[in-house]
Amino acid sequence: MVLEKIKQPNDIKNLTEEELKLLPDEIRNFLIENLSKTGGHLASNLGVIELTMALHLLLDFPKDKLIWDVGHQAYTHKILTGRADEFEHLRQYGGMSGFPKRQESDCDSFDTGHSSTSLSAALGYCMARDLQGEDYKVVAVIGDGALTGGLAYEALNNASQLKKSNFLIVLNDNEMSISKNVGGMSTNLERLRTSSKYLGLKNNVLSSLESWPHGERIIRKIRSAKNGIKSLMVPNMVFEDLGIMYLGPVDGHNVKAMLDTFKMASNIEGPVLVHVITKKGNGYEPAERHPSRFHGTDIFEIETGLPQRSSNPGYTDVFSTVMRKMGDRNPEVVAITAAMADGAGLKRFRNMFPDRFFDVGIAEEHAVTFAAGLALGGRVPVFAVYSSFLQRAYDQILEDVCLQNLHVIFAIDRAGLVGADGSTHQGIFDVSFLSSMPNMTVMAPKNKWELSDMMKFAVAYDGPIAIRYPRGEAYCGLKEHRAEIVLGKAEQIKAGKKVMLLALGSMVKRAEEVEALLLDHGIDAGICNARFAKPLDEQYIRGLANDYDLIVTMEENVLTGGFGQQVQTFLVDNGYKGQVLKIAVPDEFVQHGSVTLLFKELKMDAQSIAERVLDALENRAN
Repeated sequence: MVLEKIKQPNDIKNLTEEELKLLPDEIRNFLIENLSKTGGHLASNLGVIELTMALHLLLDFPKDKLIWDVGHQAYTHKILTGRADEFEHLRQYGGMSGFPKRQESDCDSFDTGHSSTSLSAALGYCMARDLQGEDYKVVAVIGDGALTGGLAYEALNNASQLKKSNFLIVLNDNEMSISKNVGGMSTNLERLRTSSKYLGLKNNVLSSLESWPHGERIIRKIRSAKNGIKSLMVPNMVFEDLGIMYLGPVDGHNVKAMLDTFKMASNIEGPVLVHVITKKGNGYEPAERHPSRFHGTDIFEIETGLPQRSSNPGYTDVFSTVMRKMGDRNPEVVAITAAMADGAGLKRFRNMFPDRFFDVGIAEEHAVTFAAGLALGGRVPVFAVYSSFLQRAYDQILEDVCLQNLHVIFAIDRAGLVGADGSTHQGIFDVSFLSSMPNMTVMAPKNKWELSDMMKFAVAYDGPIAIRYPRGEAYCGLKEHRAEIVLGKAEQIKAGKKVMLLALGSMVKRAEEVEALLLDHGIDAGICNARFAKPLDEQYIRGLANDYDLIVTMEENVLTGGFGQQVQTFLVDNGYKGQVLKIAVPDEFVQHGSVTLLFKELKMDAQSIAERVLDALENRAN
C-alpha cells in the first residue's frame, strides 16, 4: 500500500506520480474503515483528501504553517504527518484529538475547534514572520460555511494591509457548514462557480501568457487590474474589492490543478485567495447523500452507513418535539439557529413553519442581536445553540438582550460534558457567565418532562431566560415528581437527614445514584432538584442551613462562578456554620474521551461523589 510509505511529515513528496494517483482512494478507505469503529467527522474529511495532498506537496512541515478553520477536516493532514497509527484511538481518552493540537504535533500550527478563526490566526503568523525576517509559508484553509462568521471578515479587512509578503487563503467551497449554507456569501460563491464565460476566457488567456517570455509578470499586472474584465463579467467580487487577489474556482479533487494554482499563488505578494470546489462526503455514497448526518457520526456499518447503536430519544429530540408544539400553539414563537438546524433540533420546526425559522449561518453574535430585534418587534425568539458556541455571543447577550431586559429564550444544547469533541466543545461555562448577567434567568431540567415544562414556562415568561440541557439520552426517571415550574423555586425530592444533595439539572440523576450509595453506609441523604441556577431559591436554601450539617451542590459546570459558589456565598452571608461540598468541573480545560470516563476522571461520578461526601463527614466529625 502507498499509505504505508507515509511515516513522517513530507514523505508524500517522495511518492511517484502513479503512487500519488493511488493515494486518495487509500486514504478514503482508511478513513471510512477507521471512523466506522470510532466515530468522528467523516463527510468533511472525505471532501478534502486531494486538497490536503496538494497542500502537503506544496508545503514543508513543520517549517511552513497550515491553519485549518474549525479543524474537524484535518484527518488527512494528520495521516500525512505520520499519525495514521493513532487513528485506532481517535477522540478516545488519552488518544488522538479529532482537531489540530499543537501539543500533539509540531505540524499543527493552531489549536482549533470553533469556526471563522483561521484567517485571524494566520494573519498573525504572517506579521510575526515578517517582523522576524523569516521566510516560511502561511496557509489558511477556510470553508465557505465559516465565511458566514463575522470574525472572518474582520480578518479579511485587515489582511489587505499585507503588501510585500505572501498570505495564501484556500477557500474550501462545498456549499455546506453542518447544514446547507445560507445567505449572501453563499449566493455570491454560487455566482463565482457558475461564471463559465469569465472562467473560460481567463483560462485561455492565462494558458497563452504562461508560455510567453516574462509571462508571469504580465499575468500579475493583469490580475492587479481588478476593475477590468473580471469586474464586468463576475458580479460581486467581494474579495478583490477588499484588496485580496482571487484565483479560481479550481477543482478540489484534482491534485495537480490545485498544486499548480497554489504554487502560482504562493509567489504573489500580498493576500491571495484560491477558491477550491469540493464535495462533502466525496467517494462514499452514504456521506455524499447525507453530508449533515456524516458531519459528526457515531460508529456505523460501512455497507449501509447506518449507525450500529440505536439510542433512545435524547434531550435534543425532546426539545424538537416541544418546539414543534409551541410553534403550533403560539404563532409568535420563532426559531433561530446558527447553521445547525439538524443538530440543535429545529428541523421539524423549519419544515412546519418555514416563515418563522431563521438560519443566520455561523454567526452566533448576529443571532443574539437579531433575536433582540425580533423580541422588540413582538415575536418570541428561541435561539437553539450549543453551549460552547453560545460563548461567542457573550457581549450581545449582555448588552443587547439583558441590558434591555428582552424576552429572548436561549435553548442551550450540549450543556455540560460532551465527550469526544474535547476541550473546544465541552459546555461547562454557561452557568457561570450567564448567572453574572443582570435580568438573566437560568434553568436546568432534571428529566425530559421538566425540559418540556421549562420550555412552556419560558415562552410565557417575560425577560431573558436560558434553559440548559445535556447531550445524549434524556432521563426518564422521577416522572412522579412533576410539580409546576415557579420562578426561582426548587423542588425537594427527598428530605433525608444531615446531608442534602442540592443538584442542578442533569446532576439530579447522579444525586439519586449517590443517595443510594450513601444509604449503604447508613447515611440518609436528602435530594433537591435546584431547577434554577439563577435566581436561587433563597428561602429554601436558608431553610437548609437549619437542618443539614453538609450541603452538597452538584452541577455539570465549572466551579468558578458556578451554582455551587453562588449557594455557598449565600449560605455564608446568612451565617451558615455547616459545610458546603461543591461538586463541579475543576478550573481546567477538559480533554476528549467518553463522558462516563471523563466524569470518573473529574471525580464527579456517583462513586467518587459518595466517597467525597463520606470524607467530608469524617473530617467534620474529627
